[in-house]
Amino acid sequence: MRTYTNVKDLGNLDQAIKEALEIKKNRYAYKHLGENKTLLMVFFNSSLRTRLSTQKAGMNLGMNTMVLDINQGAWKLETERGVIMDGDKSEHILEAIPVMGSYCDIIGVRAFAQFENKEDDYQEKILNQFIRYSGKPVFSMEAATGHPLQAFADLITIEEYKKTERPKVVLTWAPHPRALPQAVPNSFADFMNEANVDFVITHPEGYELDSKFVRGAKIEYNQDKAFEGADFIYAKNWAAYADPNYGKILSKDMSWTVSTEKMALTNNAYFMHCLPVRRNMIVTDDIIESPQSIVIPEAANREISAQTVIKRMLESL
Repeated sequence: MRTYTNVKDLGNLDQAIKEALEIKKNRYAYKHLGENKTLLMVFFNSSLRTRLSTQKAGMNLGMNTMVLDINQGAWKLETERGVIMDGDKSEHILEAIPVMGSYCDIIGVRAFAQFENKEDDYQEKILNQFIRYSGKPVFSMEAATGHPLQAFADLITIEEYKKTERPKVVLTWAPHPRALPQAVPNSFADFMNEANVDFVITHPEGYELDSKFVRGAKIEYNQDKAFEGADFIYAKNWAAYADPNYGKILSKDMSWTVSTEKMALTNNAYFMHCLPVRRNMIVTDDIIESPQSIVIPEAANREISAQTVIKRMLESL
């Protein structure tokens, strides 16, 4: 595997889940693969779970790991061609990327949507430049439009906790004080549409996601109706996708907060969220602290999803 940006890169999804669960049983079984190999993690944005889980995954595989924070201690990078570089950006990404590639064997990149230009965001300019110019296998640690390591961990978690062969999984929008990218819900939809689940997306009108990710998923604008009989509730905020409101907050309707009353409509569903979470906006304290909350095991599985992806990349070298 040379790139990892979406569910299709994993190939057979059942096989990928099986491989991940085997890795979880013995995280050091493939340590020989990473001997004398180096993982470079490049962060254009902040991180907690992604940084720690991916670095731990590389270490489990016997790799040396390096972390580069572009906005802390590195030269500021220009990302556009044709720019007269007379400002505060000292280096162009087209020189920086091949230099980074010369120091490592595999690169992970984290670069969020800027909400300045929808076309630029959805073309994944930064991630794709790493894929094109680094000369090394590249995986997304969250990009402008997707977070495939998170979605893979989510699917692993659902597989571990499901009580029926085909559970009902609901992705619900929830209010947030800031405009957040669509990366997590996009990737979650991307994965759920390929998995053996009954998948429903619920959100206020105006928060429709890109049809490329939604595909055939059922859309329900009535949150209460969507929650009925659900086995898993995945809460996440995102800003508007459709023009002319791209990147904007259209609502902070607190009636969409996941609460005890909302969860009572479900089939004793498990609560999921990628974290960090705004308590009492996205979800109430009592729900995220309840026995049905699996946000911590979900976060722990980030190590497993990352290790499965890196293992496959090492096997391709």
